[in-house]
Amino acid sequence: MQGEPQKKNDLFFACSLIEYIARKTNNTKKYIVEKIGTDTLQKIYDLADVYHSENIEKVCYELIHKFGIEEGKYDIISKCKYSVPSYWDIGRVYQHLIISINDNQNEYINTLVEVLSSWIILKIDDYNSSMYYENPDYIYWCYKEGRILEE
Repeated sequence: MQGEPQKKNDLFFACSLIEYIARKTNNTKKYIVEKIGTDTLQKIYDLADVYHSENIEKVCYELIHKFGIEEGKYDIISKCKYSVPSYWDIGRVYQHLIISINDNQNEYINTLVEVLSSWIILKIDDYNSSMYYENPDYIYWCYKEGRILEE
């Protein structure tokens, strides 16, 4: 993260936090962004340097309770046959995709909601596939084309 522009790092934190909440509650990212809402996501992004200095578990717990995020049935971890990537690893995948789609800092949150509500997240969430560790350009082009591309 060193050398990375601050707003891109703030986006990375917001993406990782959403991933963390989704895992903790067994929900899709789409459900999480809908429950939290664009205004609060923007606030999290704007204050990411403050939130980042707090324990992510505490921030997660507060958001789960504030927005009434209930336990879901979307368990991507127990189905994984291999090493589970960290929420930071997956946050980085989302960050790269969002920036590739729209590198306008004023639009990061709108693009985040669009991406995390899209079909490609279900593919990235399948940790038994190779999608989450594919080249960021490949993931971008799959998203852009609306399908998994043949290699």
